[in-house]
Amino acid sequence: MKVTFIVPAIGKKPGQRYIATWKMEPLMVAALAVLTPAHVQTELFDDRIELIDYDTNTDLVAISVETYTAARAYAIAARFRARGVPVVLGGYHVTLLPDEAADHADALVLRNAETVWAQVIADAEAGRLQARYDGGIGFGDAAPDKAIFTGKRYLPVGLVETGRGCGHFCEFCAIAGYYGAHYHPRDVDAIVADVVASGRKLFFFVDDNLVADPENLMALCDRLRPLKVMWAAQGTLELAREPELMAAMKSAGCEMILIGFESIEPESLARMGKRWSTKLGDRRELVDRIHKAGIGIYATFVLGYDGDTEETFGATLDFAKQAGFFTAAFNHLLPFPGTRLYRRLTEEGRLLTPAWWLDDGYHYGQLAYRPKHLTPEQVSMMCRRARKEFAAPPVLADRGFKALRRGRLKMWPVYWAMNARLGREVDEKFNVPIGHNLDELPK
Repeated sequence: MKVTFIVPAIGKKPGQRYIATWKMEPLMVAALAVLTPAHVQTELFDDRIELIDYDTNTDLVAISVETYTAARAYAIAARFRARGVPVVLGGYHVTLLPDEAADHADALVLRNAETVWAQVIADAEAGRLQARYDGGIGFGDAAPDKAIFTGKRYLPVGLVETGRGCGHFCEFCAIAGYYGAHYHPRDVDAIVADVVASGRKLFFFVDDNLVADPENLMALCDRLRPLKVMWAAQGTLELAREPELMAAMKSAGCEMILIGFESIEPESLARMGKRWSTKLGDRRELVDRIHKAGIGIYATFVLGYDGDTEETFGATLDFAKQAGFFTAAFNHLLPFPGTRLYRRLTEEGRLLTPAWWLDDGYHYGQLAYRPKHLTPEQVSMMCRRARKEFAAPPVLADRGFKALRRGRLKMWPVYWAMNARLGREVDEKFNVPIGHNLDELPK
């Protein structure tokens, strides 16, 4: 038997390469490859970096679906199913919208696949695939089999999973719709084994909120310290109130933490369900604490919420500049299915299209709802303008020297490589056609 894993692309403009920063290792494929029985052949086609061989001799196609890749995933699935090859779909989008996905697959894996993957393979071999498998929220500790990435050109950053969920319940967050307000840390021994097996020295810990379980994180830092690696992760501003934890993270190789500030408007934060963040104290002081600990910040903002006006965009950009963030993302609000935000905007009649992710004319950077105080076009263009200004050479240089003073010299080239690429990609990402690989001829 042979299983073909496919990673669908978000989309691509004709004649252009896929966006570089979207070319991260597809960790979920490696996590399933190691759980695939040894007698089963495996192969991987990554739609982001190569053409898919639709004529490959295979017995089962497995595709992980995100909301942004749903249209492309369904189109790929249709090509294989037309040949009589069964297709199994999984991922967050499939779990949140199983009835939609069922129209495009022979089987669905809901929630986490690790606990049911062996059963999926056994059923496929016996020709009795079930319509749905529910893997629950558990996940395995087996080291992902990254040999399946051989020959693929991904960014030179090792991805290691450290936990799932967040512990908070933001209105707009699809992860909250999946896990609720719960965080599930991974076993420290398994995390360290993945780090050692990778052979890399630079990592991104795939976790929605690494600091949600300080005790587990402290134990992880103790184990990472002797390995002399550098890493980044995602967390919250709550970290600033944990000086011992920050010191432990820095000594264990943490160089950057991605923090969702989301908004500087109290009304918007309250509507998001992030009122708790306003009770932590002055944000500038909290940022300074993290910076003084020697940890850079990748700040993310969600713009276009009901409390936002034109002035909000300029004030947010000024805050980001003055803070000297390692880098920042200025994203427009997007109503993902399965979220409380999606349900609210539906009830208020503010969605411009119910299934925007399947609309043939939908493009990256386009709003799918009507903002309260601005037009969709205004929000889209102001987000684009903020990204460009934050990546402008004078701003880039000022932030770069601040980053150099608080970080390790080894992070200096990482800073320039990351920010120069993000600056170039502002216009490349804008208006990418979602769900389309326009260099691939349809059949």
